[in-house]
Amino acid sequence: MNILRIRTAVALIGMLFLQACGTLEYLGQAASGHLALVSRARQIDDVIGDPTTTQDLKDRLLLAREIRRFASRELGLPDNRSYTRYTSLDRPYAVWNVVATAEFSVHPVRSCFPFSGCTDYRGFFDPAGAERHASMLRAEGHDVLVYGVPAYSTLGYFDDPLLSSFIHFPEAELARLLFHELAHQLVYVKDDSAFNESLAMVVEREGVRRWLVARGHPELLAAFKDSTQRANAFNELLLEARARLAELYAENHVPDEMPDIRLRKAQILDELKLRYDALRRQWGGRSGYDRLVGERPNNALLALARTYGRWIPAFERMLQESGGELPRFYNAVKSLAAQAPEERDSALKRMQP
Repeated sequence: MNILRIRTAVALIGMLFLQACGTLEYLGQAASGHLALVSRARQIDDVIGDPTTTQDLKDRLLLAREIRRFASRELGLPDNRSYTRYTSLDRPYAVWNVVATAEFSVHPVRSCFPFSGCTDYRGFFDPAGAERHASMLRAEGHDVLVYGVPAYSTLGYFDDPLLSSFIHFPEAELARLLFHELAHQLVYVKDDSAFNESLAMVVEREGVRRWLVARGHPELLAAFKDSTQRANAFNELLLEARARLAELYAENHVPDEMPDIRLRKAQILDELKLRYDALRRQWGGRSGYDRLVGERPNNALLALARTYGRWIPAFERMLQESGGELPRFYNAVKSLAAQAPEERDSALKRMQP
């Protein structure tokens, strides 16, 4: 990798990941973390042809390649070198994200950079670094959520590789992740995490549905629809609690009322945990969200739910009104993305159920 590409990497880590704390130390570790990841990437054919590669990994790489081709051929997602190489990591996640809110707020603390804008989280290649940042925020009185993510997108500025952190996911989940990350390369709006993530969620779901239909896997499609319904139920649960807390926090409070507000906040969050436990029982004990909920959910989890789920119904309606034709849908999305933030949000609100 030449010096220009290294310099570009350092800039893009701060500009594209939008997860740094703004210090040179952070930018240095972020750049080195990303460069270490991409520099170890190998072409899929080379990995498959390596006699030390297990048959299971070979099969997964072949499957990922077919999914990648389907994404461009059938879904109209970017046709580039992303996910044509493979990197084996020595950790379970690619990065660790930190989401934080004030004690009496359901709005995330944003991470902002010149030129690139803001996002609702900060990401770290090193889990210890994420925990140090989280500890600092907790000491300041923030609600904090730290969670590992198996992949991230450089929005097409780099050739993102397949990673060991997700290559062994079940077929539908592997396809979902690749479609999601490629959707970020198709449309990405500066300063609007909710727009970007909600759009990617809709693209991934429609993509997986089409992939499984094309593959002739009705049993996997039924399972994926079931998991999507669970995800919707979980998100609705969080958004309802978020609305209750937003109403509580919006009230005008004097300092003497703070203990009462904390008590009412704790009651709402305890009720949320009980309702989540009830959902788990309805799901037959499935516990896919236990890691996020933890012992007690907090404001940060509710802020995260809004980031990823806020505009899903609006984008689903746009897709339906496009007759299921993805090119028409993408054009409508791009037109929406070009609008001013206030106009864009108003248009999305009108399309919400």
